[in-house]
Amino acid sequence: MPVTKKYWLMKSEPKTYSIQDLKKSGKDLWDGVRNYQARNFMMKEMQVGDEVLFYHSNATPPGVVGLAYVSKEAQPDPTALDPKSKYYDPTASKQNPRWFCVEVAFKSVFKKTIPIEELRKEKALSKMLLLKKGQRLSVMPVTKEEYMHILKMVNKK
Repeated sequence: MPVTKKYWLMKSEPKTYSIQDLKKSGKDLWDGVRNYQARNFMMKEMQVGDEVLFYHSNATPPGVVGLAYVSKEAQPDPTALDPKSKYYDPTASKQNPRWFCVEVAFKSVFKKTIPIEELRKEKALSKMLLLKKGQRLSVMPVTKEEYMHILKMVNKK
């Protein structure tokens, strides 16, 4: 039975890791996530082929800047086991990795950022998790309808 494709939004600060960095590398591990709910999305729900909206947070303006897709399913996050990494977790081990990450691959960069303020104006996106007050997850699901609506917004620009 075929697995249903899912859609996601993944946030990164452009000074830490930008869409341009992903474009340059082609694909990369989405490592360093230290929130259990975001980890669980990657570990339990993300599948190869799932579509990703790449979002620049802590940017001027913050917004959706491009597309990626999940190219490898979850694996233990190597940064958790590296004492030199700022994401090191001394409670993690090879036997009990604790933190997981998926590999994402570059798909495209938008000609223009779709700022969060524009997303807020769209009635079709009113229930989008990203737009909920206090939402800080770096990895979150989006519906197929929300994903497609954002693509329409990109194509209008």
